Amino acid sequence: MNKQLLLNWLKETNPQRLKKLWQSADETRKKNVGDEVHLRGLLEISNYCVRECTYCGINSAQTKIERYRMAETEIIECVQKAVNFGYGTVVIQGGEDYGLTTECIANIVQKIKHKTSLAVTLSLGERPFKDLRIWRKAGADRYLLRFETSDYKLYKVIHPQSTKTNRDRFVILKELEQLSYEVGSGIMIGIPGQSYASLANDIYLFGEMDLDMVGVGPYIPHPNTPLGSRQITFDINSQDQVPNTEEMTYKVVALTRLVCPQANIPSTTALASLNKINGRELGLTRGANVVMPNITSPIYRTKYEIYPNKACLNETAEQCQNCIHARISMLGRTIGNGHGNRKR
Repeated sequence: MNKQLLLNWLKETNPQRLKKLWQSADETRKKNVGDEVHLRGLLEISNYCVRECTYCGINSAQTKIERYRMAETEIIECVQKAVNFGYGTVVIQGGEDYGLTTECIANIVQKIKHKTSLAVTLSLGERPFKDLRIWRKAGADRYLLRFETSDYKLYKVIHPQSTKTNRDRFVILKELEQLSYEVGSGIMIGIPGQSYASLANDIYLFGEMDLDMVGVGPYIPHPNTPLGSRQITFDINSQDQVPNTEEMTYKVVALTRLVCPQANIPSTTALASLNKINGRELGLTRGANVVMPNITSPIYRTKYEIYPNKACLNETAEQCQNCIHARISMLGRTIGNGHGNRKR
């Protein structure tokens, strides 16, 4: 797939043509990663963050949210749920919170690896190289860091350089590869100011970078952010602005599968938030092979509001588990066993 072909597909509106895209992505998924759907237990351990990202509901400028940072004992208790449910991976996610010290995260990773057979994915922001190295040595298997957009000017608007710890995300992704992590990245779809050409370049980059995991999801405005409240405007032709729609998200999932046939691609919570009836299922039939049920305690889950009206927000981990199993079974797909590493 070259950039022009990607661009053509992103602008495609013919239902019959799109049906062919969905089928091609699903066939590619089946051929390369099989029918298994791998479940990753998502654990949101902190909503503190030093960043001022203009779209994010937990950015450091937010004053209308109650901050939390889970204790180690609470984290391990939630991790045990992932074990009990038969998940192969726990995904430890949080804001870029330096209250979560290097040693604290290393200790948590070591305990998880000692007490369980789970793979550990970390998603904790633009941490220094030494942190990434220490966490890898402690046993972390994967790291997820979305680059959000390859458009440098747009990136600077949505990610203001507000702290001394800002780092180039593409450099970090290279470092993660050097440290032998499985490397994950991704983008938002329909960010104000995002052009079709920019989005096509993002998808093309996924293939060039040979990513192990790719997470793509729609931009969902948070009303208490500069971007969500439209304090920031963009000089872009309305015909060139990428919409943050459900259909556009499916297009990007499908095209991502075609350029990264072996990658693990989740059908995301953000997609399910746009379509609570069968958004996840449609994502799984259009290229995705991973679902990340939330195992965070409900008392914290509502406070991790990076965007509003999340799917499954008030469900317990047990309810999420039962629901997702039923949905996957109805598709005729099977639950994956083990870590679900990238197949090569």
